[in-house]
Amino acid sequence: MNKINILINDQKFTAALNNTETAQEIYKLLPLESNGNFWGFEIYFEIPVARPNENPTEELEVGDLAYWPDGNCFCLFYGPTPASFDDRPKPASPVTVIGKINGDLETLKKLQRAKVKITKDENKQG
Repeated sequence: MNKINILINDQKFTAALNNTETAQEIYKLLPLESNGNFWGFEIYFEIPVARPNENPTEELEVGDLAYWPDGNCFCLFYGPTPASFDDRPKPASPVTVIGKINGDLETLKKLQRAKVKITKDENKQG
């Protein structure tokens, strides 16, 4: 698993990418920086990756990071979306889960804008 840092405005989070090919391709492109878009409690933005869905799913948990092939987007889910039936996020269409963000994501629910920067975590511990 590759560790990454996600800075949203002035809030810093750590995350781990899984071992999917999609996650590995995204990791190689870091750093990435963009203005995020909102869809309910999801922040997403286009990235220079064009891949088919590797493990398509609509079953997500709060904190999941995903790649949405329909829009070539990196997605961060931190609560329900307009497609949700309960408190769990539901994407607009199937995504590939690429990792998990750590920390208290409740503060993200107050955001009006999201400047996002994703970098490799160069701290090699343990």
